Amino acid sequence: MTALPRLEEEPSAAQSPTEFSEVGTLAVPQNIRSRISAAWFGMVAAALVLVLRMIFIFQNMRSVKITHVTLSGTIPVGVALLFAAIGGLLLAGLVASLRIWQLHHRVTQGEKET
Repeated sequence: MTALPRLEEEPSAAQSPTEFSEVGTLAVPQNIRSRISAAWFGMVAAALVLVLRMIFIFQNMRSVKITHVTLSGTIPVGVALLFAAIGGLLLAGLVASLRIWQLHHRVTQGEKET
């Protein structure tokens, strides 16, 4: 028969998870994520995505012919896909902004009626 691992006991009221650093002030626990750490993580993730996009663009430098309504030209495949992604993001942002405006308008109209 094998022994089960012992579970650690939770700290009692005498053992506070935070400590006093100065008289009357609590020290901030070290395991709480701050806004700056979240922003830093976002910047690192964005930089990684940017590097991956640049690698993709440089690997797809073969030119293709693009025609839109009356405009036509040749550009690399990676650049064309990048422009398509940017256009899709702008369109999605426009739709989201219109929805936010619509909801805000409904809320403000409801407040005026009451």
